[in-house]
Amino acid sequence: MIHPTAIVSSQAEIGSGVSIGPYAIIGAEVVIHADVEIGAHAVVEGPCEIGRGTRLFPFSYIGQAPQDLKYRGEPTRLVVGERNTIREYATLHRGTVGGGGVTLIGDDNLFMAQAHIAHDCRVGSGNIFANSASLAGHVEVADFTTLGAFVGVHQFCRIGAYAFIGGFSKIVKDALPYARTDGIDAKCYGANTVGLRRRGFDKESIRRLQRAFHLLLVSKLNTTQALAEIRTGLAGTPEIDYLIKFIETSARGVTK
Repeated sequence: MIHPTAIVSSQAEIGSGVSIGPYAIIGAEVVIHADVEIGAHAVVEGPCEIGRGTRLFPFSYIGQAPQDLKYRGEPTRLVVGERNTIREYATLHRGTVGGGGVTLIGDDNLFMAQAHIAHDCRVGSGNIFANSASLAGHVEVADFTTLGAFVGVHQFCRIGAYAFIGGFSKIVKDALPYARTDGIDAKCYGANTVGLRRRGFDKESIRRLQRAFHLLLVSKLNTTQALAEIRTGLAGTPEIDYLIKFIETSARGVTK
């Protein structure tokens, strides 16, 4: 189902059940899997791959060259997983050679209007990017996070799983998993209790995370001392073990 006004490169691969709307442009080296819906005036450039069931709304732009002054036209890629929703004017860019050559997007993400995913980012699955939430290059976002409107994430930062980032926040260090982080001068405000309940976490798991964040944020212990206390009294569950590993592997430091 390709509208007669759409421009589709002869080098593009189009799967079954794909719908391409009026004035959409599909470039060379684009692979579109089955049941993808591409709205009017959307633009997809390659090399780029779009997973099954993904929906691109009008005027979304994906697969463009990275906004990196070091980029010299090398063949890099964007890979988008299945069932993603990419709203109006959202932009997802290809990778750079220096960053591994690929930008990766998982499944079931919602990118609201004007959201931006820069080169070499790694985005997991089940995430929500509100209007104009933006990732700079080389950012890693885990699964089931929420980024509020106009959030800006600095290069090479990480957003941990189940994190909630409040609108207009400026993230310059790693944002802790399972936590609420907010503010132009971003700070962590403890466990994302409401979000964890909605995601099906049981009371005991939430209690343990609340205790861990109390040690990290409220006690007078430094981070090393707090981690030692968390290991002694709380380690052994997937959530606590992931939180410990996230902090220990942070290159930029974590937002506290």
